[in-house]
Amino acid sequence: MGQSSTAKAGRANDFMAVPRPVVALARDLPPEEGFDWHSHPRFQLVYAARGVMTVDTRDATWVVPPQRAVWMPPQVEHRLMTKGVLELRSLYIQPQAAARMPLTCEVLAVTPLLRELIVRATELPLEYDLRGPHGRLIRLLLDELGSLVRLPYNLPLPRTAPLAGICRRLLDAPENAATLEEIARSGALSGRTLARHFRRHTGMSFAEWRRRARLLRALGWIAEGRPILEVALELGYDSPSAFSAMFRRELGAPPSSFRA
Repeated sequence: MGQSSTAKAGRANDFMAVPRPVVALARDLPPEEGFDWHSHPRFQLVYAARGVMTVDTRDATWVVPPQRAVWMPPQVEHRLMTKGVLELRSLYIQPQAAARMPLTCEVLAVTPLLRELIVRATELPLEYDLRGPHGRLIRLLLDELGSLVRLPYNLPLPRTAPLAGICRRLLDAPENAATLEEIARSGALSGRTLARHFRRHTGMSFAEWRRRARLLRALGWIAEGRPILEVALELGYDSPSAFSAMFRRELGAPPSSFRA
């Protein structure tokens, strides 16, 4: 007989040798808690059934609102921090079972069906019967996972100086309205040089990167329940309508649709 869901305790990597294509674990975390840098030998889907989390790799950061999940390839170092109470549900998938999935980190839109399959998977014994109903549920889960839409919620984080420091300061103060030239001067660069660095190291223009940084910060605040007006003003927008227009243009939905 397999181990029951109530025995799924300890660190995630304690279960990576379980001879099943998917291991599903559930853990609830309080506000401002998380996991420091670590990696796994399997693919991982990091999903919050409730709450908002920030997931960092060495090269990028994601703010993940409800009904979204981060797809993480094997051996990628990452860390996780909660924004509030977090109901974390994780899938650890053997590489041969993830042939249809990307080899890069992505944010995926979680469908209502996948949400229920993930929750049910966390309730299965660790060594569920592959030939019975539990095995069919896992196969359906993998099929649904392979059809998910990828979303532009990542923010590249360069490692090279002085761009790394500039990006970190902008991320910490998303309301900063300084121009490209003003920011370049603070790093002893010309505006043209800084613009070239952004393109080379992030694949985005300075304006695109700053807009994405503000968008990700807004996602976290909105999902925490902060008023749209407050978020818009905090990020330097003159009105909530201007902020909402940017939000719709970037994500195809109004800010209110991302509330927890």
